[in-house]
Amino acid sequence: MKQKKKLREGFTTGACAAAASKAACLVLIQKVQRVKQVEIDFPDGQKRKLKIEDTKYLGPLKARASIIKDAGDDPDVTHMARIISEVEIEPSTDQKNMDKGPRVEIRGGEGVGIVTKPGLSVAPGEPAINPVPRMMIKDAVFSALTDMNHIKKITVTIHVPDGKKLSEKTLNKRLGIVGGISILGTTGIVKPISQAAWCATISVSMDVALAVDLDTICLTTGRSSESALMKELKLKEDAFISMGDYVGYSLKEAAKRPFKRIILGCQWSKLVKMAMGWDHTHVRFGALDPQDAQKFIEKNFGYRFQKSSFNTVRQMLGILLKDKKEVVEGICEKAFLRLKDFLANSQDLELYLISYDKRIIFHKKK
Repeated sequence: MKQKKKLREGFTTGACAAAASKAACLVLIQKVQRVKQVEIDFPDGQKRKLKIEDTKYLGPLKARASIIKDAGDDPDVTHMARIISEVEIEPSTDQKNMDKGPRVEIRGGEGVGIVTKPGLSVAPGEPAINPVPRMMIKDAVFSALTDMNHIKKITVTIHVPDGKKLSEKTLNKRLGIVGGISILGTTGIVKPISQAAWCATISVSMDVALAVDLDTICLTTGRSSESALMKELKLKEDAFISMGDYVGYSLKEAAKRPFKRIILGCQWSKLVKMAMGWDHTHVRFGALDPQDAQKFIEKNFGYRFQKSSFNTVRQMLGILLKDKKEVVEGICEKAFLRLKDFLANSQDLELYLISYDKRIIFHKKK
């Protein structure tokens, strides 16, 4: 058998912004037009080198550098985005302040979103540049400046020219980040198809819902489920959280927070997995064999399909809805009871089964 190719890691927007900022500082110090590569510190204590796309000396106090983000083999919407850092130095004229070192101000420029809602790690009104990227930018700037005693202030402005357009493909609007993308990253490294990144988004979305005083959230496994429930339920947009395949994780996170009501919407194939005891429903955690689903239905509900085999679990739904709808309801009930155990006793759960054409097939609440 062929070995699977190891997926290549990449760099976060935060790491790229830090590298571009260091390159701009080096241009100022060296008074040159070109820096091709820089080495910066990462949160894990390692140093890594990043290629710089372009640099420009804009005068004795200002320079610019750009980098093309390489997200490795991760399907990141910001992969190949241009990230620009403009660095401007304000000299110190007060002898008393020279020994204190410079103050670093980090600003968001073109294509960097502005936070408008509470609950995020950045306060409303601030550019959506998260704490770790801010730290990495400051460290990168200081590592480039050999003599900082004569500098009063360093202003770093991060631009992402295509940021506003790219943000339309993200959850930023839902989280209250407008006008562009976020400068993110807790490690500086993008791991392909990152479970951690998705789970972090789920947790942050719940924090935003709490911060805007919501006591009800709606977790959905995909866009079809979300679209159907947005039409059905009279809830604010902030209440809708895309949990993808991370059902167990999402319910455990909800249980940690004082939500009174958790609504869960999903389609048939994922619901069968939930009923069978799966916490993660993505195929990379294992594909659900239709024959195993048949055996599960036969054992728990005594129903035998006339057809001996199916290509997908989805094919079973039409037959059951026509011949034995109570089996569908039984599977929903089984999933409901299992999922309720993830929540606190004080929290109510509602479960919706959504058809593949976005209709509500089943609804249970308690």
